[in-house]
Amino acid sequence: MLEGLSARAIGALPLHAVRPDGVPDFLAALPPATAAFLRGVGFAGKAGEIGLLPGADGLAGAVVGLGPDGGPWPFGGLPRGLPAGTAWRLAPGPQDPADATLGWALGAYRSRRHKAGAAPAILEVPEDAGAAVMMAEAICAARDLINAPAADLGPAELADAVAALAARHGAGCEIVAGECLDQGFPAVAAVGAGSPRAPRVAALRWTGDPNGPLVALCGKGVCFDTGGLDLKPSSGMLRMKKDMGGAAVVLAVAEMVMRSALPCRLLVLVGAVENAVSGTAMRPLDVLRTRKGLKVEVGNTDAEGRLVLADLIAYAAEQSPAMILDCATLTGAARVALGPDLPALFSNDDALAERLLACGRAERDPMWRLPLHDGYDSWLDTQGADLSNVSGKPMAGAVVAALFLRRFVPAGTPWAHLDLYAWNDATRPGRPEGGEAQCARALHALIADVAADPAHRAMAA
Repeated sequence: MLEGLSARAIGALPLHAVRPDGVPDFLAALPPATAAFLRGVGFAGKAGEIGLLPGADGLAGAVVGLGPDGGPWPFGGLPRGLPAGTAWRLAPGPQDPADATLGWALGAYRSRRHKAGAAPAILEVPEDAGAAVMMAEAICAARDLINAPAADLGPAELADAVAALAARHGAGCEIVAGECLDQGFPAVAAVGAGSPRAPRVAALRWTGDPNGPLVALCGKGVCFDTGGLDLKPSSGMLRMKKDMGGAAVVLAVAEMVMRSALPCRLLVLVGAVENAVSGTAMRPLDVLRTRKGLKVEVGNTDAEGRLVLADLIAYAAEQSPAMILDCATLTGAARVALGPDLPALFSNDDALAERLLACGRAERDPMWRLPLHDGYDSWLDTQGADLSNVSGKPMAGAVVAALFLRRFVPAGTPWAHLDLYAWNDATRPGRPEGGEAQCARALHALIADVAADPAHRAMAA
């Protein structure tokens, strides 16, 4: 089980949760001295606020404020905010046990690959919180991948992670490399041509229900991005180990779907590459083949993620899926527009977009829709090939990148593209600094919704 959680915590103390409007009643039910203590420290039930409850023999319990909205994040600061070495159980109250478990587990996470740390406080998992534990485990596995130094996680290791996930769930997995990659995924091969660590595509196939809809998940897996010959400055390169965050997210989603045994079929595609600088690296104004047959002129070698996704999307489309969902740390422009916490959603299908936005709101895993503005599509035109991978205009970079990807989606195939950050710049409750699997819970909820939809099941049959 994840660090910070236990199926049975010996000597666990009661952890109460209270909303601001419930504080008076909560205090009234406490022993007078305990209530006076909480009043004295000004406990008001604000989100994440912690109040320790003294007892005759020392610590008798604790209370956490839910704030007006509740959700998982008020519990995210408790594993590090409560005394080290203590164990806790949820007392009856207004909290959702699944939210509490998810927030606690995500807040207890720390990357342990190269640095040890103090153990967090322990929460005894409520009986009805198994799904929350499953989600937390998938998200923390994705965080581990994103946080891994690029020296530890190259294309081979990322592809191995896909294969390991497939093996755990009895799914099929194919790793495409070498000459087969050159022929079948030529744009992926071109992006990885400059690195001594050879590129590859990992394809996972899983059947939860042979009559269920086929959902294709495509993840950008650029294990390190120098920018190529259009070299990034050192400040822009510093966190580029996280440029495989899209791949980590789709693996987290796939794990959730398979562990939930959703009645659908999955195709998970990860383009695992390193965008490096060498004599074999792609050059500005090179013209690349793509799986779809379109020729792309390289306007900028640092716009490599869309080239990887282009081949993955083209392959996914050939399988006649019910929908294609792609995730990528694709553009800085999306971060300029929406900041680090709101992934940008683009979609060619309004119903799919609204469904995904609703899932994001319900799961407290938000995103924001930006337009596929047709008026900018011509910005990708070039004299040297069918299209360029960038626009010559210094505006609307996230929109232009999404329009580039749309060129590889067949008309009539529902598609959603998530341009995400996959990183927490600073530690907040439940969201420690480092890699983050943004949108994973929302995408899992979407797939659960689609898999249960009779209309999609009728189409699959």
